[in-house]
Amino acid sequence: MIPKNPAAWSTEAAAELYHLSGWSDDYFRIDDSGRAVADVDRDGQRQIVIEKVVDRVTREGLQTPLVIRFQDIIASRVRQLNEAFNAAREEFGYEPPYRGVYPIKVNQLHEVVDEILEAGRTYGMGLECGSKAELVAALPYLGDEMFLICNGYKDEDMFDLILTGQRLGKMVIPVIEKFDEFQLLNRLANARGIRAEFGVRIRLMSPGSGKWAESGGDGSKFGVTIPELLRIMDSLREQGREESLVLLHFHLGSQVAHIQSLRAGVKEITRIYTQLAGRGMRVKYLDVGGGLGVNYEADLANPDEGINYTLQEYANTVVSIVQEMCRADNVAPPILISESGRALTAHHSVLVVDVLSAYGKEEIADGFVPGEADHAAIRALHDTLMWLREDTVLRPAELLEAYHDATVKRQEAESLFGFGYLPLEQKGLAEELYWSACKAINERVRASAMEWVPAELDALDRLLVEQYLCDFSVFQSILDHWAIGQRFPIMPLSRLDEKPSKRAVLVDLTCDSDGKVNRYVSDNEDKRYLDLHALNPGEPYRLGFFLMGAYQDIMGDMHNLFGRVAEVHVYADDDEPDGFYIEKRIPGARIKEILALVQYFPEDLKMRLEKMMMKEVRAGRLRRVEAVRFLERYTQMFNDTTYLNAAPAGDQAAPAAADMDAAPSAPQEAEVAE
Repeated sequence: MIPKNPAAWSTEAAAELYHLSGWSDDYFRIDDSGRAVADVDRDGQRQIVIEKVVDRVTREGLQTPLVIRFQDIIASRVRQLNEAFNAAREEFGYEPPYRGVYPIKVNQLHEVVDEILEAGRTYGMGLECGSKAELVAALPYLGDEMFLICNGYKDEDMFDLILTGQRLGKMVIPVIEKFDEFQLLNRLANARGIRAEFGVRIRLMSPGSGKWAESGGDGSKFGVTIPELLRIMDSLREQGREESLVLLHFHLGSQVAHIQSLRAGVKEITRIYTQLAGRGMRVKYLDVGGGLGVNYEADLANPDEGINYTLQEYANTVVSIVQEMCRADNVAPPILISESGRALTAHHSVLVVDVLSAYGKEEIADGFVPGEADHAAIRALHDTLMWLREDTVLRPAELLEAYHDATVKRQEAESLFGFGYLPLEQKGLAEELYWSACKAINERVRASAMEWVPAELDALDRLLVEQYLCDFSVFQSILDHWAIGQRFPIMPLSRLDEKPSKRAVLVDLTCDSDGKVNRYVSDNEDKRYLDLHALNPGEPYRLGFFLMGAYQDIMGDMHNLFGRVAEVHVYADDDEPDGFYIEKRIPGARIKEILALVQYFPEDLKMRLEKMMMKEVRAGRLRRVEAVRFLERYTQMFNDTTYLNAAPAGDQAAPAAADMDAAPSAPQEAEVAE
């Protein structure tokens, strides 16, 4: 809740309001000036003011919306993951090594993959792929002692490429999802004279937990059953190829919410491992899959959206259970593998969005006094408003009565208008007075901290929020919010030392009623607004959407043909101005690129428009010089980004990015001549 005393406001109050402690994992803070900063090492030593990054790149020609990738955070997460498992191995005396693999489906951008592999080089970090395209992308990255775990359904071409990788001495391990995949791999390997190594994904009985709980358990889409596993074992024995089955794998789903679910899954897969060892199979690797969670939520009030464990507890659980069960059965423990993706990439990416304008309920002008010509309903609404504005204490029952009076008079005005007895101007006054009265009631309710609030008055919180129009597309940049109701942390990038005075719902540019953000990180799951500041004319107001690095870059769609946003890759460096340097700048998708994806091409469109202009010029409805100017601007727009120019009122529009193609030259007058 916002402190009621303005003097009590502070940057600490802002951190509490936006729940940084619940989701930031200490990577993001608020400095003394009220600005959001990225603390890439989580120790306060190297902090980057996010708005300084935005200011620099917009001066250079990029526009918001903008994704900022703090590459140092990726490296930090890779180190944390590996060191957590190594600490667990040391604590429990686990001798075989741990090898992490990054599932590139989480974020396939090669700069992200490069950073993960570079940071994980000393740990032997590998990759995981789940499709033909991902296999083609990942295979050339393999170095010595790096794993490439190949999940998902596979065809003959994929198996052929995997077998070639094994012939090259690379640790490419296909994971069998169904028995017929084993048969296909077996046939291809025999045809090439290769003793192929492979793994098996087991469909455990242990279910997952959280949003993706159905990824595990009996209803899982993937994995072989125990009867199928036994058939695979029998086939291998017949061929004398017991050493070919080298890996056991399971996956409980993304964002495993409860450590108890992981504990059950690890116990079940380890029991299978020890049983296979007792039957002469030579499994070397145990892959516990993905699911290491990230706390997007502010607290653990909703068990399906928060996680109830730390990274170290996750590693301790895996290592201790496998060690204990292997010792009990006198079986050599396996090399451990995990496939953490969201936990490595979510924190590093911040989406920066400009607020273009704000729209609220229209209120009556200050000093308005109804005249004799105004209808009695108008005068009654004004009387109710004046009473609410008096400096007196009003009980809940009195506020409820005032609300009912205002509602009745509004309905009366609406009925009179519908029958033609009330002018449009009077209807407008009734609306303004009604919403002014509702706002006055709501302010009294919020200021009084009443223990009991009538339901109708409580509902005013939702009715009176303002709409903040933001320069982005929900469907392109935060698809999981629309698709599965994922709540992402959002807060202003500056003015955090000021107490916010507005309650807002964020709406995007798309022509879709779902194009809004109406669920926010909060300790109140029913909260449907975000506390923000009033907009200052001519001054940018920017919001940061945090934890955007997992899935959102890849899964976005082109609703209304809004394309990829611009992005920059940032590294901390104390020797550089403002403590950072920008390694890469990537402009957002241009209109011509997005149109080409749906089979519209600039030359064809331009030719069609020229014909239209020629017709108008011949008919005398358009001057030739006007046609030329129109075509020139139309042609230039092919190189614009798909988003709006978010420059504040009175400011000049940002110049075109330096590395964009030059705009086509203006069409000549002859081009529109007959």
